[in-house]
Amino acid sequence: MEMEKLDLQPLMDKAAEMVMLYAPKLLLAIITLVVGLWLVNMMCKGVGFILEKRNLDVSLQRWLTTIMSVVLKACLLISVVSMIGVQTTSFIAMLGAAGLAIGLALQGSLTNFAGGVLILFFKPYKVGDYIKTNGEEGFVESIDIFYTFLRTMDSKHVILPNGPLANGNLVNYTMDEVRRVELAVGISYHNSFEDAEAALLKMINEEPRVLKDPEPFIGVTGYGDSSIDLTVRAWVKNSDYWPVHFELNKRIKPALDNANVSIPFPQRDVHLFQKSS
Repeated sequence: MEMEKLDLQPLMDKAAEMVMLYAPKLLLAIITLVVGLWLVNMMCKGVGFILEKRNLDVSLQRWLTTIMSVVLKACLLISVVSMIGVQTTSFIAMLGAAGLAIGLALQGSLTNFAGGVLILFFKPYKVGDYIKTNGEEGFVESIDIFYTFLRTMDSKHVILPNGPLANGNLVNYTMDEVRRVELAVGISYHNSFEDAEAALLKMINEEPRVLKDPEPFIGVTGYGDSSIDLTVRAWVKNSDYWPVHFELNKRIKPALDNANVSIPFPQRDVHLFQKSS
């Protein structure tokens, strides 16, 4: 019994039709993918060059260029797939839902990430600066994309999240080249302010690290229970702040002693009344 020959013509016609239908789309998609990847790489290199010229932190440059590359390549891939004829609406919706879920789960980390980007971009402080924020103060050891690391004066290491740092109050003591040394001292009511002022100004002017402009200042801040309260102000370079601060504190008492100006002890007057019989 002879086997009937299969009629392959309809299948061949269908295959030819499919090739004629999808071959141009596939070829165009491949060309778009190749050209698109080249353009994405060129754009990322251009952005990296601009960021480098703006002297941004290296870690921030890498993060920004990486995120830019991932986002652009994802958009390119979706466009290429849609050019072939694949429906991408549900795929995009799924990615959006996944992104929303991840964003809610990592809300705190994303806040710190955004804060780190702002800090590294606008540079309110840099490595080596002495800052005070959120009840902590110290020298900045390093700035990460999520955290800032401080070293306090007593060599404690403090890790601060960048989110609150970027949105809260911050004092940078080393941003300017000069800084004011301010000391407090009290003198007896039996001494004159002029004698104390002359002795303190002489002491300050003998310190070579104190700047002449702005001029040092001695003033009365108040009248306490047992002393006239004075403030001593002098301007120094930032690098000399703590050495001069401790040196002037050490010299205050000898300077006042040489001028016969006393620093009184806290005292209280006691009045005795004799009870009559």
